[in-house]
Amino acid sequence: MREGVTDRDDPRRERERPLQKPSRARQPRDHIDVRSVKLHDRRNTEERCEHDGSEAGFVLKPEDCSKLQLEALQYHHRYICLLQLEDYAAVVRDAERNLKLFDFVDAHTDSEELTWSLQQFRPQVLMIYTRAKATVKLQKEDFSSAIEEIENGIETLRQFYQEHSRQDLLEQSPEIQALQHWLDEVKSRRPLSRREQLEQDLHEAVNKEDYEKAARVRDALRNLKSD
Repeated sequence: MREGVTDRDDPRRERERPLQKPSRARQPRDHIDVRSVKLHDRRNTEERCEHDGSEAGFVLKPEDCSKLQLEALQYHHRYICLLQLEDYAAVVRDAERNLKLFDFVDAHTDSEELTWSLQQFRPQVLMIYTRAKATVKLQKEDFSSAIEEIENGIETLRQFYQEHSRQDLLEQSPEIQALQHWLDEVKSRRPLSRREQLEQDLHEAVNKEDYEKAARVRDALRNLKSD
């Protein structure tokens, strides 16, 4: 089992819910369009400026969104493979790219349907993105930063559902549940600080009615606070 990934959160399970292909004609299997969002945005910017010298009023066409969705699908397949290879930095790169693509489409279309055709996958991508970022921290045994990454990921997911008026999914979201479960596991494996260890020892001594030990531990805590 790899660091930071449990059986329940095994990345291989992500293949059960891949991004859906757009309803347009199917591309050849060996056709891989790996243009970046930046390149797509730059080309469209050039076209807009040639037309009227301004980006104002530019709106993506449905066929543009279909092409971008196909690109997102290809990147999705790649970062799932990168998860298997444990190349978490590359997973972060590709997942972040898809998140930026979602924002790009949202900014350049007036159609809620076209926007949602990609935004509906944001929770899944956010979960993968969060898990990869936190695992990079865990590989360095930086538990505090890893916990912070997971907590931030959960909060970002909650904000997404609130912004899209999906309060019902706040407690039912499998992505939030998976990250919460992983957060609890990471916290349980985090090495205790000196203060936390003493507080735990004090609690155990009191429960066992070992008041002599409890007094020693309490003195150690006082000395720790004075330092």
